[in-house]
Amino acid sequence: MEERPLRLTHIGGPTVLIELCGLRILTDPTFDPPGGEYRTASYTLHKLRGPAVDVGDIGPIDAVLLSHDHHFDNLDTSGRRLLEATPRVLTTEAGAARLGGRAEGLAPWRSAELRGAGDDTLRVTATPARHGPEHGDRGPVIGFVLASSAAPLGAVYVSGDTVWFEGVAEVARRFPVTVALLFMGAAVVPAAGPSHLTLTAEEGVRAAEAFEGAALIPVHCDGWAHFTEGRPDIDRAFRTAGLGGRLRWLEGGTPTLVEWSGPGEQRGHAPRGHV
Repeated sequence: MEERPLRLTHIGGPTVLIELCGLRILTDPTFDPPGGEYRTASYTLHKLRGPAVDVGDIGPIDAVLLSHDHHFDNLDTSGRRLLEATPRVLTTEAGAARLGGRAEGLAPWRSAELRGAGDDTLRVTATPARHGPEHGDRGPVIGFVLASSAAPLGAVYVSGDTVWFEGVAEVARRFPVTVALLFMGAAVVPAAGPSHLTLTAEEGVRAAEAFEGAALIPVHCDGWAHFTEGRPDIDRAFRTAGLGGRLRWLEGGTPTLVEWSGPGEQRGHAPRGHV
């Protein structure tokens, strides 16, 4: 069968427009302008950079993959309004209960199907995520794996806010991931202590080793004051590990075509996917 194209546009932070199988899918929508402060009872988040595409210019969205609804850097005020006009919202079970409306809750390893163009069906499987240390998880959070039923493609993994742990390793064992969007930046907030809440650069290297041959696309590692690592740290860690060629950086607001390798190809070979 004919391979289906994958197009990615990084809007900013955790927000990526995924165009696949005739569908337009958005991850964790954040469209507020920079300079905002988001206060809770225990911490304040500071947004430093606005979106590369305004919410009014994003166009129609078929579905939102929302890793979690309870942190402003993954769902801000403008993003929350966008959910009201989105036909389907896939998120955690707890998030769906809070959001109501079109929100559908998925437990890890449960799947939902999105009807694409023609005979395409995109299966979206929720994956485990741990938003911090084992005894300080800021979740619940889920990630997602996307796979098409109508073409011999691999799979796209969206990590959500997670650290490296056994649940991420299990994703690599279960799915032929050829493109992985990794939420990185080693986020730290004082209310959670010194522990990082998202993937560090070194953990990104571990993910690269687990998702053998996949293209690794870091997102959600800048634009907010609580990130402690950025692109230079990530580039350095991957170069040191001899994996610098596996990194793919998306230019904000620029649609980028990514070609996938098929799941039947031998794992461990360099993927055909490129940016």
